[in-house]
Amino acid sequence: MDRLTLAAYDNDAAAFAQDWHEQPAPVDLQEIVARFFIPGGTSADIGCGSGREVAWLSANGFPATGFDASEGLLAEARSRYPGLKFAHAELPALHGIAANASDNVLCETVIMHLDQAQIAPSVRRMFDIVKPSGVFYLSWRVTEDADQRDKHQRLYAAFDAELVRKELAAATFLLDEEVVSASSGKKIHRIVVRKS
Repeated sequence: MDRLTLAAYDNDAAAFAQDWHEQPAPVDLQEIVARFFIPGGTSADIGCGSGREVAWLSANGFPATGFDASEGLLAEARSRYPGLKFAHAELPALHGIAANASDNVLCETVIMHLDQAQIAPSVRRMFDIVKPSGVFYLSWRVTEDADQRDKHQRLYAAFDAELVRKELAAATFLLDEEVVSASSGKKIHRIVVRKS
C-alpha cells in the first residue's frame, strides 16, 4: 500500500468513515454482487475500510470477513459492526489469508491506491484466494493520463485496464465495464470473473 495513502486513512479514519457512511448506498455494487456472488459462500472484502460492504454482504447471505491495511479504518469498522469479523492484511502479500480461501472476493476501489508495480501482483494474489468456481469482483477509480494525489495525499494511480485483464486471463469474464459509481459519483472500472 502507498505509505502516504495509508497514513491519510490512519490519521483521519473517523472522518473518512463518516463520509463513506453518509454517501448514497452503493446499489449498483449490491445488484452486481447479488447477481454474480455465490449465495451463502464465504466472502472476503479486501480493503474493507470502515466495514460498510462487509455489513451488507453479511446481512444479505454472503458471510464476510473484512481485511484492510489501515488500523485506523479497522478500528472504525470494529466499532460500527462489533459482531462482524475484521483483520489486518495488506496488498499485495495479504499475509494470513490462505489460497483458495473464499467463494467470493470483493475489492472495491482499492488498487488505484497502489504503486503501479504492485497492481499486477495484488490482482494475482487476490485471485489466488478465490476458491475454484468462485467469483472475484474488482473495481478501481479511473484516473486519466498520470498518477495523481488528492488533498489528503492519497494516491490515484493511472493505469490501463489491460494490466488487470492480463492477470485474470485464465478466468471466465462475467462483467467488464467502466461506469460512474452510484455511491461516489466517480468514474470506476469494474471486472467480475469466475475462477476455473
